[in-house]
Amino acid sequence: MNEKEGLIDLLIHDLVGPLAVSATSATNLLHKAERYGPLTDQQRRVLERVLRNVKKAQTLVQDMVEISRSKEGFFQKELFSVKEVVEESLLDALESTSPDVMEKLGSAPDPKGFEGILESHGIFTEIKGKYCQSPFCHDQRKVCQILRNLMSNALKYRHRRMEVSISGDVDLLVAIEDDGQGIPKEELEAVFKRFYRIKADKHSERPGLGLGLAGVKVMVEAMGGEISLESREGAGTCFRIKIPPL
Repeated sequence: MNEKEGLIDLLIHDLVGPLAVSATSATNLLHKAERYGPLTDQQRRVLERVLRNVKKAQTLVQDMVEISRSKEGFFQKELFSVKEVVEESLLDALESTSPDVMEKLGSAPDPKGFEGILESHGIFTEIKGKYCQSPFCHDQRKVCQILRNLMSNALKYRHRRMEVSISGDVDLLVAIEDDGQGIPKEELEAVFKRFYRIKADKHSERPGLGLGLAGVKVMVEAMGGEISLESREGAGTCFRIKIPPL
């Protein structure tokens, strides 16, 4: 372990406790009025915002843990529904990028209504092939993290549309495409480097540390898979991954 990796491990360890305490405290204030007293509408909104951001920080820390575990070859072998993982990953991505869409999805009456709300916001998903019905065997948490990061990236950079396509009869094949500004040819390889942000990004205020894609690449390759991207300036970006079953 080099000095930087050791520092990151210490940082992760030291953040877990305070974040857990913050999340529990905010949750108690929101849901235990009989103990802590009633909240005004404004106080409730502020606490809900605090809790959302604490959960985002917890997710980032957990992502770092899973990347580290992937490097060491630690995987939890399990069977899981690809459809459920795609939905969970998408909801997590929307939570941080499009909370207004999340609110609408909460009132969806049924799966068709859920899909209709997504499509009305330019979000399309398709699952075909073996894993439309059969479970996939791998580490569910890591697959979910990979999908969530790629979806979050596409949602941040799209203009109006994001498409998620899942297929494959042996390997799990994923394509996530957006219609955003695209990536200059000379920067295609650099986007997988840690802390890298696209120089030509016209919206540099977009949140992000430049860790997501670097982590995705580490995890996919540690899983024996492959990741690639196709992009042209002004024509959007498509990330493709292939993950063999465990």
